[in-house]
Amino acid sequence: MTSALILIVEDEPEIAEILETYFAREGFRVITAGDGPTALAHHQRLRPDLIVLDIKLPGQDGYEVLAAIRRRGETPVIMVTALAEDLDKLQALRIGADDYVVKPFNPLEVVARAKAVLRRTIGRGPDHVLRLGPLTVDPQAYRAEVNTGAGPVPLDLTPTEFRILAHMVGSAGRAFERGELVDACLPEGEALDRTVDSHVSNLRRKLAAAKADGMLVGVRGVGYRLNWFHGR
Repeated sequence: MTSALILIVEDEPEIAEILETYFAREGFRVITAGDGPTALAHHQRLRPDLIVLDIKLPGQDGYEVLAAIRRRGETPVIMVTALAEDLDKLQALRIGADDYVVKPFNPLEVVARAKAVLRRTIGRGPDHVLRLGPLTVDPQAYRAEVNTGAGPVPLDLTPTEFRILAHMVGSAGRAFERGELVDACLPEGEALDRTVDSHVSNLRRKLAAAKADGMLVGVRGVGYRLNWFHGR
């Protein structure tokens, strides 16, 4: 757990440095961001294991950042803020925060809370398995399969194809831009939109061969969408 990557989103450099120091002392890897857009870019590209998120941020506030993160998936988020009103806490928890710490804080407490959240999320095990219609994706086991009714059919995917599928299955029905898939799923040496098209084409072919054709579709002028409709 202590090798987990922590994203600290804090616009006050001194506070960010204190948190970074304490997390690093405990063996965590740390990346920082000083505003909302940078935080979302880091989240998309680096996939941190946990985010420590301030509310008052330039560009986008913490509530907006948290909402965007929740649209993407279930990355654990601890809000750290000077806003101590119950309504502020309730709003953060309602949007999807895992915990809430009020400034001024003891950095050791923040690290302890982060460890507790990570223990809960890392320990979820089977809850991390993603399902959509006949499709099952297990990111921890690096396995994807289609249930055809006659039994599961494993999908023989390349690492990039698997990353694309796992990235999309958690947000079924959402249209993903090519650039987003590039940032989230492709190695730097492959970071071209047309390379995404090639990987998606291969992925669609493999899904069709497993009788899951039509799940991965193109969205004109945008990119791709993964969906499933009952009774199809």
